[in-house]
Amino acid sequence: MKELEFFSMDWATLKNGLLVAGVALGVFLLFVFFARKSKTFLRARLIKRMEDDLLANFLAGIASALVILAGLLVVLRIIGLSGVVSGLLAGAGISAFIIGFALKDIGENFLAGIILAFKRPFRVGDLVDIIGMRGQVLTLNLRDTQIKTADGKDVFIPNGVILKNPLTNFTIDGFLRYDFIIGLDYGSDYQGAVELIQSSIVTVPGVLQGAKSPKVWVVELAESTLNIQVTFWVDTFERSISDAVVKSNAIIQVLTALEKAGYNLPAKIVELKNHQGKSLKTS
Repeated sequence: MKELEFFSMDWATLKNGLLVAGVALGVFLLFVFFARKSKTFLRARLIKRMEDDLLANFLAGIASALVILAGLLVVLRIIGLSGVVSGLLAGAGISAFIIGFALKDIGENFLAGIILAFKRPFRVGDLVDIIGMRGQVLTLNLRDTQIKTADGKDVFIPNGVILKNPLTNFTIDGFLRYDFIIGLDYGSDYQGAVELIQSSIVTVPGVLQGAKSPKVWVVELAESTLNIQVTFWVDTFERSISDAVVKSNAIIQVLTALEKAGYNLPAKIVELKNHQGKSLKTS
């Protein structure tokens, strides 16, 4: 019966319905266009004032979402659903927060995103470790945070997970420490080796000096070697050379200097003893 009523609808009513639907669609698309433009404009202005890409992106995203929400309310009024609009507006306020807390997948992550945006435990470009996921922060969205791992994977971590778990930021203050172990043969000139390592590593580009100059000291009397630890700092804000390249160059520089000076860097030595006085059979 409803199908018959639809086909028996007069042309004027059908035309009016199509016109209203077209106007509603046009208005909504206009709001979407305005939301995108306002997000771009607001983001650029906020970055100039705050000098914080992360917070600027988040606030611009909220503004864009509010514009689209306003567009939906206008569209509902245009198509004659004023009662729905009144109900939505009447349910705003405190009930919106209650729903947000109840909806774990949406409300909790949204509120966590707001806290992260203002607390700012990381910035765009920082190297972080979150529940075992290590990567560079790309952006903070309304629901999740996007990071890029060293192997090029894009990982989207819910904001609620970040807020409730330990977060390690390796680059927030601009300095990161690296270290490696060098094993010297027993009977070597130990003090001379320490001084040679110290003088060699300071010449590596990217290794900091001054208050964060490299440190060299003996750490272990191992089975086959006297182990020496080398520690140095790098500036994580310096993008011209990566930390991995600096560490690689430092190790090569130290090894080359020790080998040229005649130091022996043995592998693990295994000593076999025959307590019966007989020679070991070899094949």
